[in-house]
Amino acid sequence: MTVTTTATPLHALNTRRSVKFLRGPAPKPDELEQILQAAMSAPDHGALRPWRFVVIQGEAIGKLADVALEAVKRSGDPRMTPEKEKSVREWMAGVPLFIAVAQKIAHDNTKIPEHEQLLATGCSVMNILNAVHMLGYGAFWSTGVGTYVEDVQNALGLDALDYRFLGYLAIGTPACAVPPANRPNFRDFVTEWTGPV
Repeated sequence: MTVTTTATPLHALNTRRSVKFLRGPAPKPDELEQILQAAMSAPDHGALRPWRFVVIQGEAIGKLADVALEAVKRSGDPRMTPEKEKSVREWMAGVPLFIAVAQKIAHDNTKIPEHEQLLATGCSVMNILNAVHMLGYGAFWSTGVGTYVEDVQNALGLDALDYRFLGYLAIGTPACAVPPANRPNFRDFVTEWTGPV
């Protein structure tokens, strides 16, 4: 495995990037525990802990491919051509670990807006992505493979009445060299407020 150099926490944050093409090995069980525990440190208004994760590995990945791709085809999505299906199956077969991500809908909550719960779940995913990178692996957040098809969500045990399904994290060892990302300068996105306009 090619371990990414993350000399300092800030260096790790600034060098993380999405890596779609992955292979084994996946994080070891103790590393996966550390990665998932990092998700628990996300900011979370009201301590609702809305994030939910489903770990998919080994033979279950092939089963997920079967379920998800058949459901996408049944949904009538014209993008799922035979060529696309073949490509997706090949990609999934190379990835050693998937984590499905969902936000649990707090039906009885009247205090914390749902968009804040969604943001908390997104923050938990960012913690996972950073932890994966800091441990020398690669990851990719995918909303393909049936994320917006209810049958797929239900097959994962995430009833659409109670969960908002947000896709999958594909995790493993980068299959090729990963060049640095060309990041924009933060100054293009920041202003300083000194009083009413």
